[in-house]
Amino acid sequence: MSQVRGGDTGRIQTIAGDHWISSAHDDLRLRRSLDGEVSVDIAILGGGFSGLWTAYHLLSGNPSLQVAIVERRFCGYGASGRNGGWCSPRFPVDPAPLIRRYGLQVARRVMEAQQDTVARFGETLAEAGIDAEFRHTGLLSIARGEKQHAYLQKTFATYEALGLNEGNRMLDAAEAFEQVHVTRLSGALHSTLGATVHPGKLVRGLANAVEALGAQIFEGTEATSVRRGGDAAICCKTGVVRARRAVVVAGEAYIPGLAGFRRDLLPMSSMIVLTEPLTPAQWEAVGWQGGECLSSQARTKNYLTRTCDDRILYGSRGAPYHFGSATRDEALREEAVFEWMRGTVREWWPALADIGFSNAWGGYLGVPRDWMPTVHFDPDSKLAVLYGYTGRGVSTSAMCARLAAGLVGGWQTGLEGLPFHRAAPRKWEVEPFRWGGVRYVQNALARMDAAEEQNRAMPIDAPLAEYLSAQ
Repeated sequence: MSQVRGGDTGRIQTIAGDHWISSAHDDLRLRRSLDGEVSVDIAILGGGFSGLWTAYHLLSGNPSLQVAIVERRFCGYGASGRNGGWCSPRFPVDPAPLIRRYGLQVARRVMEAQQDTVARFGETLAEAGIDAEFRHTGLLSIARGEKQHAYLQKTFATYEALGLNEGNRMLDAAEAFEQVHVTRLSGALHSTLGATVHPGKLVRGLANAVEALGAQIFEGTEATSVRRGGDAAICCKTGVVRARRAVVVAGEAYIPGLAGFRRDLLPMSSMIVLTEPLTPAQWEAVGWQGGECLSSQARTKNYLTRTCDDRILYGSRGAPYHFGSATRDEALREEAVFEWMRGTVREWWPALADIGFSNAWGGYLGVPRDWMPTVHFDPDSKLAVLYGYTGRGVSTSAMCARLAAGLVGGWQTGLEGLPFHRAAPRKWEVEPFRWGGVRYVQNALARMDAAEEQNRAMPIDAPLAEYLSAQ
């Protein structure tokens, strides 16, 4: 291995509004940056869940491998340290589109693989020595209004058709209210599957675990390009990491910034607000004693988590898409969006009218054109990729990383025959068509949600928006 000089180190400068990384109980030291040249077996671009899980599975399967990870900021800077804390049993492509595209049997295998990943998650964390507040809480999908209730009934019927309805139960309005005291409830779909986790403790714990297995991690190291073929490498501003066996690109929403990947993913922002800890009396008014992963059926998506320190986390889609797939941090600090979200929490639970909010932040998630994740390894070019989780990355990244590690390491995982193992995902449109189309759909879905909330007729362009946004 070539000599590398350690770059400047210090403490991590967390993002504005951060909660997860700052409460991770990690020493938050910034690891050394790359300063020179390194030669390893496998070079990984990205210090989030995808890159770290890939390194973990590679080194667990073959401890003799030399692995290096380069990360532009710090491990957990991106979506891995900014998400809602769900470990979801739901695959990024919903069951009905899965059946339509691939047939009943393949759809069932995909869903079973995702569910098995969640079922084994706690055991995997224990093996890695990571305490990340993992809890099997289940999942509660609520309907606020009859249209949302009809959607849940279709979802329930699809799971029945797949033979995967064990642990799923439809609830009427009264039964749903027993679970959580949200306004305007018309029913719910309750699943015993699903879990929550502290993402900051998970991502920082994973980084420590892969280092203990022998990997090198270079933080504060910005990659400028990826070389393929016989001279495969990650080229950075401060050096080069050469790869004898494979370069793994695992940058998720940030990979459109790399040449050769500009149209593979669309970075979509998601925003989160976090309350102060609730008192026992406030929790009695809220209900939600099971702490399930909670969401409604709004088209603009929302997700709620009851944290281990008794706060309510509310997340939703955030700022509009930016031209050229830009991922600017300043776009994640729109106070008008945060205030709307705080108002939504108070509208769901009027008893929390005076609740305080301690944190607000945002992040970018990666959306493929067809919503299907991609995992691939080409031995000739030595390039491996994994990305495209559409907001369900805590669990899906762990599953995809297991497959990626097997492909690169040369062993079977049982995931090879699933449709996310593919070479050529559909590309997003070129600009300005991408910007115009995505902005239109974002605006239309928001208008449709507003009409449903206010019990008004749907906008005249609703069918077009539904068609364009369909998976």
